[in-house]
Amino acid sequence: MSKARKLRQWQQSCVAKALDYLLLQDGREFLISAAPASGKTTAAIEIAVPLMERGEIETVIVIAPKTDVVNDWATDFQSRTGQTMTKITGIDKDVLSWGTHFCTTWSSVQNLSDEMREICRTKKVLLIADEQHHAAMEASWGMGAQEGGDEAKFVLILTGTPVRSDGAETVWLALDENGSVAHPYEGTFSLTYGQAVDAGYCRPITFHRHVGKFSVQLDNKTRVEVGSEQETKIPKEYERIPGLKNALEFAKLIKQPAFFPHGSDLPDMSGYQASMLREGVAQLEKTRFRMPNAGGLVIANTIEMADYMAKILEKLEGEKPVIVNSKLPNADKKIAAFRRGKQKWLVSVSMVSEGTDITRLRVLVYLPNASTELYFRQAMGRVIRTKDSDDDTRAYVVMPNLNLFDEYARRVEDELPPRFKNESKPKTKKCSVCHTENALSASHCCECAEPFEGRKPEPPATVSCPACGEKTPKNKRNCTHCGENLSAEFVLSLKEAMRSGVIVRGMDINEEDAVKGVEIAEGLRGKLLTSGDSKLVDIVRQLPDESWGRLAQMMENATRPFNA
Repeated sequence: MSKARKLRQWQQSCVAKALDYLLLQDGREFLISAAPASGKTTAAIEIAVPLMERGEIETVIVIAPKTDVVNDWATDFQSRTGQTMTKITGIDKDVLSWGTHFCTTWSSVQNLSDEMREICRTKKVLLIADEQHHAAMEASWGMGAQEGGDEAKFVLILTGTPVRSDGAETVWLALDENGSVAHPYEGTFSLTYGQAVDAGYCRPITFHRHVGKFSVQLDNKTRVEVGSEQETKIPKEYERIPGLKNALEFAKLIKQPAFFPHGSDLPDMSGYQASMLREGVAQLEKTRFRMPNAGGLVIANTIEMADYMAKILEKLEGEKPVIVNSKLPNADKKIAAFRRGKQKWLVSVSMVSEGTDITRLRVLVYLPNASTELYFRQAMGRVIRTKDSDDDTRAYVVMPNLNLFDEYARRVEDELPPRFKNESKPKTKKCSVCHTENALSASHCCECAEPFEGRKPEPPATVSCPACGEKTPKNKRNCTHCGENLSAEFVLSLKEAMRSGVIVRGMDINEEDAVKGVEIAEGLRGKLLTSGDSKLVDIVRQLPDESWGRLAQMMENATRPFNA
């Protein structure tokens, strides 16, 4: 077994309290509720080690959120104990003969309950439930964990959010009448985000609420203004269109990619998402003064949006970002390579969330499909991990100006100690090779002559203030010179505004049909929308212009026998 690690103060206290509760107070379930990135994995392994050395347990089983997190557990466990932790999946059988220690994902547990039960009956087991909120009592994952792990000798419950967003009870944790966790104080160790920042375990964070205003073109004469700070007013003649008001919500429009010129696959570099990414690029450049290999993470709501934002980033940065999603192969390997590399951006759709350890991430551009506080805090946790004792960086989140996100952000900000609430600008920059401090204007390191990155990211788009005439970044709420209220305006067509999911591209449509389709759609869309027929409206929402010619041809062919 390798030499014991140097533990943080909270980890030392946590290990001592856990061992006292499990060994001297006859406790079984011990809860570690600690801020994301504070070091829960290390604490749990350090609790397991003395339990193994004293013969209190023979086997450790870990249940974690995702495959890459499971891999990290196996690596960390072997590094500390010298023993192999075998990774198992829901299709594996008779795993008892495979090894001594095991790790798996929550999604696999529902099919492993028999195997887990057999291990717990024949061995003295410590079960570690990482991010335990996945196990709702009525969910199949939770039931699988409960059935399989009910006979474990000890259970360690690790979480940054002990209560699920849906309020459901989770395995091994009950809720009181107020919805709070009802777990014995003696069997609980808590560390808030504010405490973790104050101790230097996590980085302080700044939230940028990204404002904007969309101008949606309903027809040749009518536009509707949709903003993050104003109520949308639909013209009377359009009020009876089913779903229109629902579609013209700021929270939905920000998740719709816009292309320019219209009909192309070129991202609109003056669009809302581009303005968010410009802000993220600027913050990452500033952060790399202090951490030369700092990276940024984009969390997108769909695979289509991830690809769209990746194209924008490539234009802004001059390098392709790493993209990971459920449809691309080797996502775990790409995440691992990004963790070790120097690429600037990682673009993800629900692939980089809880437990994923990429210490160099510092900037998050947040445009997810999920809207819960649980997911918000998990995403935030990806960019707040302290790298080392010299880390003086600050984490930065660029997010839409939505009331719900603002509430979450304010609760996080309220946790921060006063001395961390104000952001300070870097005064020097570090060399990536020798780490010598240099002037911000330096082109080469004064110590080792290593060149600094010469290319500057594209500056934010600006607008002229109508009050004073001075230029102000387009994404700012107020004029930076006179304070005049400003709001960036992003123009969308009605078709773009009413997109639902992915518009089919790459269809085998010839040029003649495509041109004909665009001509038909142009004149027919408005008539269909104002008809009030919900079925026709659904057609409008789903069909790209280019496919209307094919639809017209099919309808014509279908009616020929009746007209003959």
